[in-house]
Amino acid sequence: MNGVQDPGLDAGLQPGRTDRTRGLRRLAGTGLVATLLAVAATTLAAALARALGVDFEIHDGGETIPLSGVAAVTGAFSLVGVVIAAALLRVSARPAESFMGTAVSLTVVSMVPPFLSGGSTGTIVALVVLHLVAATVMIPGLVRGLRPRNV
Repeated sequence: MNGVQDPGLDAGLQPGRTDRTRGLRRLAGTGLVATLLAVAATTLAAALARALGVDFEIHDGGETIPLSGVAAVTGAFSLVGVVIAAALLRVSARPAESFMGTAVSLTVVSMVPPFLSGGSTGTIVALVVLHLVAATVMIPGLVRGLRPRNV
């Protein structure tokens, strides 16, 4: 032995382990930034819709969705997307492609509840647009975060 230690054997790490950890950290950072941008974009879009006369009233004369509710739901479901992306990073050979298919499918499914909300046409359209705004921010950001980084 010449006293030079193989970096792959350092601390008993398995080959690729540090790359996976680095990828997960990068994805978490990307996901957090995308979540904050999605929350800001949907809240701004909802405020604009409200200024244009959308009441965000659901259940025929019932509850009104506040801007804070838009922000909270966007943040929560965006973080769910980050968790799904992280899981796919660990288990999928092609996590970016797997996430894209999963995220687009879930976005389509998310279009159903606005139509069942009992809201006015304006409210339904605004809610669908808000789903699309969030998806437009989150999906490309997370897909980029899942792609291998060229060193």
